[in-house]
Amino acid sequence: MTTARLPLFPLNAVLFPGLVLPLNVFEERYRAMMRELLKTDESEPRRFAVVAIRDGREVAPTAPGMPDQTALPEKGPGAGFGPDPIQAFHRVGCIADAATIRERSNGSFEVMATGTTRVKLLSVDATGPYLVAEIEEIPEELGDEAGTLAEGVLRAFRSYQKRLAGARERSLTTSDLPDDPSVVSYLVAAAAVLDTPAKQRLLQAPDTATRLREELTLLRSETAVLRHLPSLPAVELTRAPTSPN
Repeated sequence: MTTARLPLFPLNAVLFPGLVLPLNVFEERYRAMMRELLKTDESEPRRFAVVAIRDGREVAPTAPGMPDQTALPEKGPGAGFGPDPIQAFHRVGCIADAATIRERSNGSFEVMATGTTRVKLLSVDATGPYLVAEIEEIPEELGDEAGTLAEGVLRAFRSYQKRLAGARERSLTTSDLPDDPSVVSYLVAAAAVLDTPAKQRLLQAPDTATRLREELTLLRSETAVLRHLPSLPAVELTRAPTSPN
């Protein structure tokens, strides 16, 4: 297994391989991370690891707590994540490759990254200006009947999208659809409106076929629920905002 040490960026969201991740970076610990990544030559990948937060806060407190009005805000790379930060995170995450890192005049950063490879979190170092993780890459195994399952998931996802957005019935052309089962599994996992625990389960599925089977069950269940709901402006639910960090 390939292991590495990478800067760690915890989020209240799940990053999947192939998913574009926009970030608005304003906390000092993450600013320091971006300044370090900018030292990497543009010809090389500017990689960091992203994990979903299990327990903690993506943004450290910035105001005194109650009832002690003299209490100082928590600071440091592990602020908000407790004395042992690794316990606050899910253990399976994703490597992100920052295609663009732009520093604003106020010192914050606008970042556009893309998920690449799933990783297992082995340890977290909080002794520096930002969190650093020791990670191990997780190979993507197809599993049995992944191709057939992908076709079923795409059909179920089309029905789900139509119910969610209130779109008229229409058939998608072959060019609209990916043909790689792994790509299909991550595309659907990222696009479906699911909570973080559900998305995390999909990310850490042992193989593509298992992920596709769970997605098929989830999509059918969600579509059945939507069928019995009144018409809602659900299109807003499909727009992922820039993550504030």
